[in-house]
Amino acid sequence: MKLLNGSEIAGFIKERQAYQVRSLKQSQKVQPKLAIVSCSDNPVILKYISLKQKYGEDIGVEVAVHQLGQEDALGTIKKLNEDSSIHGIIVQLPLPDSDKTDEVVAAISGKKDVDALSPHSIFEPATPMAILWLLAGYNIELKDKHIVLVGLGRLVGQPLKKMLEAANYDFEVVDEDTKNPASVILGADVVISAVGKPGLINGSMLKEKVIIVDAAVASEGGKLVGDVAEEVYERDDITITPRIGGVGPLTICALFDNVIRAAQESVKK
Repeated sequence: MKLLNGSEIAGFIKERQAYQVRSLKQSQKVQPKLAIVSCSDNPVILKYISLKQKYGEDIGVEVAVHQLGQEDALGTIKKLNEDSSIHGIIVQLPLPDSDKTDEVVAAISGKKDVDALSPHSIFEPATPMAILWLLAGYNIELKDKHIVLVGLGRLVGQPLKKMLEAANYDFEVVDEDTKNPASVILGADVVISAVGKPGLINGSMLKEKVIIVDAAVASEGGKLVGDVAEEVYERDDITITPRIGGVGPLTICALFDNVIRAAQESVKK
């Protein structure tokens, strides 16, 4: 079994980003800054926020967390849009009232929507970008492979589908309407899954020497797991993301890449 270790690639990207931030500070007198709007005290969500704070600290990007009730989110986002010292804004999802998600993320200026959740964002979404970075980092050429994308969620599946279409890759989508999804997955050279259902993909659904990117996050028995069943990791012939440290580290890298780009664009203006 070969592991697609995102943490190893993230280290190189982090060094490059730290250099870019130093350059912005020294030559342009610009301090890159990310604002996180959070409307939940869920420990898992707070953990994700703390990881972003730590990453920002490591590369020199200031991260300001705005912890508030969802009723105050739109007003706060409006103020952050108008604050020239803020280069990127994200809303930490899910919101308590998820029906308002589209309205809240759409309020973020397209020039500051570094999560790329609204249709007017000028950036690429972080997790799909991280998946492509991960595969490229291990010299996995997608042009000659059949890809199966499992799940069409708004954070990963939908934007990744657009990116695969734009690159003209050979791919199929498996979602809740797919008939006989196991047979579709069995035909894949590369499986990218982002559903959030533990054990969704088992060994019988995967052909020999398949490449698997598990970008899902779910909770099972008090621990975070992906879509791929535990038994799959016993196979010697596959290439797969590790249980921890696959796509996640590169997702944070991609997010901060967008923040740095936003800061660079502010200098041009």
